[in-house]
Amino acid sequence: MSQNKNALIRYKTIDKCLQNKYRQWTLEDLIEECSEALFEYEGRQNPISKRTIQMDIQLMRSEKLGYNAPIVVYDKKYYKYEDEDFSITDIPLTETDMNVLTETVSMLKQFKDFSLFNDVSDILQRLEDKIYSEKSNTNPVIYLDKNEKLKGLHYLDEIYQAIIKKMVLVITYKSFKSRDESKFHFHPFILKEFNNRWFLIGKKKASQPITNLALDRIISIDYDFNHPYLEEDFDADDYYKDVIGVTVNSGLKARRIELWVDASNAPYVITKPLHTSQRLIKENEDGSVIIHIYVIPNYEMERLLLGFGSCLEILRPEGLRNRMKKTLLDAISRYDSDERIEKNT
Repeated sequence: MSQNKNALIRYKTIDKCLQNKYRQWTLEDLIEECSEALFEYEGRQNPISKRTIQMDIQLMRSEKLGYNAPIVVYDKKYYKYEDEDFSITDIPLTETDMNVLTETVSMLKQFKDFSLFNDVSDILQRLEDKIYSEKSNTNPVIYLDKNEKLKGLHYLDEIYQAIIKKMVLVITYKSFKSRDESKFHFHPFILKEFNNRWFLIGKKKASQPITNLALDRIISIDYDFNHPYLEEDFDADDYYKDVIGVTVNSGLKARRIELWVDASNAPYVITKPLHTSQRLIKENEDGSVIIHIYVIPNYEMERLLLGFGSCLEILRPEGLRNRMKKTLLDAISRYDSDERIEKNT
């Protein structure tokens, strides 16, 4: 690992420590935390001198790195941020930064006809919005769907690092269907987001099927460095090509599902397909359409289709049509009964 990267890890670690205002930080504490952080990234001990951390603090205080960190010493031995809300990750963009970013965005947008642009176009749009809001002191005009109260998001970076480093996790987990939590080894392959929830995809054992774990159901995460990581050629694109969502019902094959969509929703379904396999079969005179998709039925697909209510009808296969019909009839029966209303009034 380069010395520059080592320094960045130390700056970030010092910053994280000083943001914790509920603890007093001596120079020795900061040295210890930086040593542990470098060990985590490098996998080996890297001795850090007292002078190195003192120089790091001086650089963070200065304009040289652009941080101007308000690090102060109190009681002649403890370090803290004078501004308790300060963080080097929240430094506003300078005018030079914004000019460089503006030109970079303009340059990259010239490559919009290349397929690579598809992977970064949304990032560039957010970057443009950030530049605009910094320059004009206005609120951002782009807001992404997010749920800040969703549990388990703090595991994202930890799991990401475990996947990159091929580390076996020891996960304590409690599913919605289980009364008790369980603890098991898990070989992480990828992280997947769907419908504003995050899932960890991997295997418990080589002999078991691929499974997904919702991050918001994870109780705790640990590591087993003595347990060999399961090397598997996992292709996420191939694995998920026939499903909507994250649930792949093993042993089932993709089926042709034929759908009728009313005139009011037809434009939305055509412009934003339910699945990449979607094809238009027929356009009716009243503006409604008949489409089909080739997917493996699962919970997420059924929930998506149910969300259209009376605006969508499953024509085939008959088994899925009958199952959805029963679900809708059960829903109607709840509204037909006044008993529940009386109990809650």
